[in-house]
Amino acid sequence: MLSKLAGNRPVKDHLRKALREGRVPHSLIFTGPAGVGKRQFALQLAKSFVCGTLSQHQGCGECAACARVEQLSIPESSERFRDSFKRVFFSSHPDVASVVPYNRAIFVDAVRDLEREAFFRPYEARARFFVIDEADKMNDAAANALLKTLEEPSETSYIVLVTSRPDSLLSTIRSRCQIVRFAPVERDEVREHLVSRKVFTDADAQLAACLSGGSIGRALLFDIERYKAMRDHALAIIEKATTHRDIAGLLKEAEVLNDAKHKEDFEEMLGVIESLLRDVWLIALGVPAERAKNLDIADELSTLAAAADPRQLAAMMKEIDILRQNLVVNINRKMATDALLTQAFA
Repeated sequence: MLSKLAGNRPVKDHLRKALREGRVPHSLIFTGPAGVGKRQFALQLAKSFVCGTLSQHQGCGECAACARVEQLSIPESSERFRDSFKRVFFSSHPDVASVVPYNRAIFVDAVRDLEREAFFRPYEARARFFVIDEADKMNDAAANALLKTLEEPSETSYIVLVTSRPDSLLSTIRSRCQIVRFAPVERDEVREHLVSRKVFTDADAQLAACLSGGSIGRALLFDIERYKAMRDHALAIIEKATTHRDIAGLLKEAEVLNDAKHKEDFEEMLGVIESLLRDVWLIALGVPAERAKNLDIADELSTLAAAADPRQLAAMMKEIDILRQNLVVNINRKMATDALLTQAFA
């Protein structure tokens, strides 16, 4: 049932009304930030068409038919299984299927397979239901193949396109679908979901929720211990810059960040530093520490904020943004990091 999903109450109300009135559009676009549950909402909607014991026009989520909807096996995106992605993947229920991208592309063959399957009558359910994951990865050929299906929809099939980048879809596709917009999930709802899944302690669930950006998917994958280790290092860097003005120490930190064994962590470390800087900057400007993303170390952040100049912190965040943009071109990363850790804090 929709009530079991976290967040996006307006979307739940909209879908409940559509189900209650029997007016669910045959073509939908679920769009919003990554990890907020768009695919899970689509599967819950699918259950409402296959469930044998409907509850308030929604799938019960407990019967055999509902359970089969989520039983889907997708192979790894390797050359060995490449051809498998040229068709739709059916779940254990013969009326619910997904189109999934192979690496960065959705094959036109998969969309043509969807077109063919969409015009078969349901085997068991009241309708057939298709989900296109990361629909923005359709190339022109795939998008045009889908457009043909949307122009001549089957009365017994429903198609949901799931995407975080709706503007990448053809305007003609967007115009033929009802767009349902998802928002980031509220921090407390993310925390409650993590606690209910028993994947984190209460304190770690709070931290993961604060740093998730409203994405349950991101929160579930969050490596707490790795983040805390990187955060301790980032705090030491910020303290050297704001409290001690230790230029020599900052240059040593730049060497550490650019060491070959830390190469893969470089951009992630920039993100951790930026997250801490933003918290310290906001507290320095008078925002209550309780609103910090790194809420579990609010006292340390407040201490740093008391000794910091907000203009200095803002300059550092600007330098990080510039460095991120320059990473896509061939720059001398060592020199750029030296400049980041010294000039902005000079």
